[in-house]
Amino acid sequence: MEISGDGAGNRVARLAGGRDQVGRARRLVSAALGRDHPRHDDCVLLTSEIATNAVVHSRSGDGGTFTVTVSRLPDRVRVCVQDDGSAGPPCAGHPLPNGSSQGGRGLPLLDMLADRWGLVRECGRNEVWFEIWSEGDRRRAALTGGRTAVWVRPGAAAAGLGDR
Repeated sequence: MEISGDGAGNRVARLAGGRDQVGRARRLVSAALGRDHPRHDDCVLLTSEIATNAVVHSRSGDGGTFTVTVSRLPDRVRVCVQDDGSAGPPCAGHPLPNGSSQGGRGLPLLDMLADRWGLVRECGRNEVWFEIWSEGDRRRAALTGGRTAVWVRPGAAAAGLGDR
């Protein structure tokens, strides 16, 4: 596992595309936030879900890699997982390849727990991200009913956006 900073205060890890690496992604987020962060468990759970999706539903799991970026900003936490791509965009309810009924809950969990999330597909790769806001920003957004714009790279296709 390569862990580095990107000059903007983000922690970035490039991980092998194996299921055993999902735990490393969780530990990266946990270490970046600290267990005392009020939404630590939500961030770690959602990271686990989108990292697992990268390994199970993309070419990352076929000998590739995936990248996890954690940004701890004053008003929110942003976690992004970029994989090696798949034939189609991620969607809710994908069955696991082994026929297990234990899959298909990652994106609905994002929709339920994240304050904002989205997907960017560019050059065949998938980038799924989520944001967890500070409590003050969550209350303000709930009172005003305000939504913020979803970030999409120019020329990239966006799908499955869960802007709340």
